[in-house]
Amino acid sequence: MADDSKPVYLRLREIIAASILDGEFSDGDMLPSVRAFAAQQGANPLTVAKAYQSFQDDGLVVVKRGVGMFVADGATRRLRVAERAYFLETVWPPVAAQIRRLGLRVEELDAQKA
Repeated sequence: MADDSKPVYLRLREIIAASILDGEFSDGDMLPSVRAFAAQQGANPLTVAKAYQSFQDDGLVVVKRGVGMFVADGATRRLRVAERAYFLETVWPPVAAQIRRLGLRVEELDAQKA
């Protein structure tokens, strides 16, 4: 998430998405309030609200008035499908090209895990 050229709300959205995909929040779990997340990230609450709204627009977050925002049922699966497609279509092709250019082997990449 080190792409500073992206708008802040998209960077915040990536943080929330990663938290869902990493299992910090599961379907049905309550997300931090706008104010709490803004304070945690050092962001403007209006910017956080925009990030949350984008999840709501995508049907990944539901609002329970007076209670809070919750990860929608099926959101983790749908988010994983969308993120995989984005990775395979956008992120992976230049990475694969660089791997070929450098003549790297899978064994060399696998050895870097440790």
